[in-house]
Amino acid sequence: MAGKSKKFRILAAGDIHGDSKLTRKLAEKAEKENVDLVILTGDLTGWTETKDLIKPFTEKRKKVLIIPGNWDSFATADFLATVYGVRNIHGYSVQYENIGIFGAGGARGPGPGDISDSEILKTLEKAHLSLKGIEKKIMITHMHPAGSKSEFSGIPGSKSIAKAIEKFRPDILLHSHIHEAHGFEEYIGKTKVINVGREGKIIEI
Repeated sequence: MAGKSKKFRILAAGDIHGDSKLTRKLAEKAEKENVDLVILTGDLTGWTETKDLIKPFTEKRKKVLIIPGNWDSFATADFLATVYGVRNIHGYSVQYENIGIFGAGGARGPGPGDISDSEILKTLEKAHLSLKGIEKKIMITHMHPAGSKSEFSGIPGSKSIAKAIEKFRPDILLHSHIHEAHGFEEYIGKTKVINVGREGKIIEI
């Protein structure tokens, strides 16, 4: 009898805000935990800080996906992806074997990554286009969905992200944005929703 297929391991974190000490610590965790992929869910830079935010991961030969947060400009996210040879999946998707990952960054609110709620939905729809027939799906956003536990902060979640959960039924949604809700896990429908936070979460799928 064949053994169980190996789980795909991800280290996901967000809200780094230019803290290169934190990225070095996360890169060490990625190596120690032998993850297959690192996902950074936005607010990487604060305003313009980019030094040593991605390099610690690529030095350890980890695949990295990023999206911008509200404090990252969309151009900065593209710049980081180009310089360090990683993927910015704002409006795009990637596939690893039977797993499809798609995303939309930015958030309503202050900062250069301010984006309307309707634009978040359009971006997720565009990103999801190439994932028809994929067995497992992970959706990546910076913002939290409407109706999620992260709304305890008093900051309303995105109705568009909640709608995308209903429409695309991803197995997992990874987000950040609400710092004080880091580590929160819940189910919306059959989708596991995780606020990954600054310290990062290990996810297996």
